[in-house]
Amino acid sequence: MNGGGTMLQILGHGSKACDGFTRRALLKAACGFALGGSIASATPQAARRGRIRSVILIDLFGGPSHIDMFDPKPDAPAEIRGEFQAIRTSLPGVLVSEHLPRVSRWMNRTCLIRTVSHPYNSHNPYAVMTGYTGGQDQRDYFSSPTNHPSMGSVCHYSGLIRPGVPPYVVLPAYPGYSQGLRRAGPYGGYLGSRYNPLFSQCNPEFGRTVSDADFYNPALRPMGDPTLPSLESSITLDALDRRRTLLQQVNQQASHYARSREAAGFSDNQRQAFDLLMNATARSAFDLGQEPASIRERYGRDLFGSSALLARRLVEAGVTFITIHTESRGNGHWDTHNNNFNLLREWLLPYLDRILTALFEDLHQRGLWDSTLVMVNGDMGRTPRINARAGRDHWPQCGFCLFAGGGVKQGHVHGRSDRQAGYPVEFPVTPGDLCATVYHLLGLDPHMMLPDQTNRPQHVAHGGDVIRGILA
Repeated sequence: MNGGGTMLQILGHGSKACDGFTRRALLKAACGFALGGSIASATPQAARRGRIRSVILIDLFGGPSHIDMFDPKPDAPAEIRGEFQAIRTSLPGVLVSEHLPRVSRWMNRTCLIRTVSHPYNSHNPYAVMTGYTGGQDQRDYFSSPTNHPSMGSVCHYSGLIRPGVPPYVVLPAYPGYSQGLRRAGPYGGYLGSRYNPLFSQCNPEFGRTVSDADFYNPALRPMGDPTLPSLESSITLDALDRRRTLLQQVNQQASHYARSREAAGFSDNQRQAFDLLMNATARSAFDLGQEPASIRERYGRDLFGSSALLARRLVEAGVTFITIHTESRGNGHWDTHNNNFNLLREWLLPYLDRILTALFEDLHQRGLWDSTLVMVNGDMGRTPRINARAGRDHWPQCGFCLFAGGGVKQGHVHGRSDRQAGYPVEFPVTPGDLCATVYHLLGLDPHMMLPDQTNRPQHVAHGGDVIRGILA
């Protein structure tokens, strides 16, 4: 061959390069297995036995209105308190919105933080999923290899993995999928793509075509289930066998390239993705058809009810970290600049009330409550004052986080906001504090440092501290 090159033969197709194969060919081969670089092995790190084994983070994308949900101000002026009544809960002295009646009965078994405060005013799960609040949209809005890693990625990197299942899953799809972009937040960032989550995929149905005009339309319901990518109709066992052959060929003829750091990641991704495709436990966990109709109805057949039920199944299967990112086309968001009260009354609060209580009940009944932490929060809160469009605008100065399950005090409220729910009065909490607390409960050092892409040490909780006042 010219230049002394050799031929790399992959399933009957050759490509020539001076080193025996092209980088493009190797990347193409890797992509066939990697499922987006979502599953890979980690080098186990030292970790003590945690109080919990799994986390379900429910990210209310867009910024949930804290004053209309978990921090009502019934004595405030009408332009502040809004249209909703506040109702009593099972926790004496604690009020919530009238549109969370089922959750109200669980407040004596949950832990509510009313003073989450930070400076990152962005529709982005970056702060929620990483704890980092120094982001700038010009630099940090979209996913990048230089981003800080998500909590799930840090757990994976630290060795919190179990055989047969991915350590970290994001439902129902990657943040930004409904707009054709990839938002920062859920990825491995500077740790590398091998620590990205497994993203499920979805194709919600609405019964009609959805347009931009439906952004504040509470009548639409995204229906459907998250699914594991490329497992059912598109990949046969014969195709998987051919892919195994391909993998063997790549490994045999590209050993010298595989010694590089980047190729080592591809090798892990290939092996782990193939194992997932063939693993009955993982595939079974994603099969919502195994659930009785009564359970399906209790969670609801909409996209987020199905995601919550799938999250419970993944916890049972042994997945460490699951994120439900509440996004879809149409009104699948909590960004209520317009029509705040109709959106909350008719769609957002009823589905949240339903999926939370179904999930809480299931975790209790299946003996998973003490080993699982459910975490509910969003990008930011909303302005105390209602705007001219019957909406509330961005307000990162004060918001909430609801914890339930293992490791946290039951029937506890942490922090207090002012009379208008505008600012914390006592015990302000940062997203870094939330992350540090989650790491602590999982048995990880919340103050550990990890090397970024330039080998500089970075604090995984970004200066956050464990919220000792909420620990059981």
